[in-house]
Amino acid sequence: MSAGRLLSVLLLLQSRGRMSARAIAEELGVSVRTAYRDVERLQGAGVPVCAEPGRGGGYRLLDGYRTRLTGMTQGEARALLFAGLPDAAADLGLAAEVSAARLKLLAALPAGAREEAARTATVFHVDAPGWYREPEQTPYLSLFADATLTRRVVEARYRRWRAPQEVSRRLRPYGLVLKSGVWYVVAATEDGTGTATATATATPATYRVAQVLDATLSDERFDRPGDFELGAYWASYLADFAARRYTGTATIRLSPRGRRRLPDNVAPEVVRAVDATATAAGADGWVEAVVPTESAAHACGELLRLGTDVEVLAPAALRRAMADTVGALARAYGVTDGG
Repeated sequence: MSAGRLLSVLLLLQSRGRMSARAIAEELGVSVRTAYRDVERLQGAGVPVCAEPGRGGGYRLLDGYRTRLTGMTQGEARALLFAGLPDAAADLGLAAEVSAARLKLLAALPAGAREEAARTATVFHVDAPGWYREPEQTPYLSLFADATLTRRVVEARYRRWRAPQEVSRRLRPYGLVLKSGVWYVVAATEDGTGTATATATATPATYRVAQVLDATLSDERFDRPGDFELGAYWASYLADFAARRYTGTATIRLSPRGRRRLPDNVAPEVVRAVDATATAAGADGWVEAVVPTESAAHACGELLRLGTDVEVLAPAALRRAMADTVGALARAYGVTDGG
């Protein structure tokens, strides 16, 4: 029997008012029988828990009774940041701590503020992952969270895009970032032999946690640089990523419908470029614009989503790639120039 769970029952009754044994059990993830026993133990310890039988009954604290046993544990204090992000807390292995910290916060509030907080919680919900994407499997996320908080080195095997694809790294995790439902660890880096990589001597590297094949938490400690700011690093990383991502441009024509469909089919940078460079609409309503591109192959795939609502004018290599792809599709469906 957990003393912490008894405190949770007490704080639930204090913050929620009347609750049935079934509601207590569901909140704490225990059986109804266990909830009954916990309430009996609270009563045996002198806590004035009143039982109200019948439909709509349940347990409540005697009017006017309040406990001040709301001190947070270290784990609950760490989890407090994620009180409004239950899915992120669960990913990090902090779901129970977040629930306990939230209970203690609510219990410490006066009745009016507690009711307002409860009402607010019912009208806001955060869903971080983007559309059309399954959540990534990140079995080592909680390990990296622990390493980040305790400043411990992680021995990891990582799968990257360039060869060799599988590499060994000794990571000194500086922070974790949740971007559109995808977790990243920002870490100073050494290769498997303990030699610092180029990024470790200048700036930390960014690793997608789902690409970690294996990880072990070591006993070796490290000091995070005092001037490192995770938010500033991430903003710089995104700006650098965008600069490296787009290496060329293309001139395109867009129909009115194609322009309306842009935000759902291309990257925001492309949408902004169209807004910034679009010419005045012609008699047919089409506009001409210059957009950034990664490569001919990538741009071809992206622009083909717009179907007949886009035409590539330049460069010639991209225009050819579009024509070749459309021709291959026509042949695959048995369509020839003669119909």
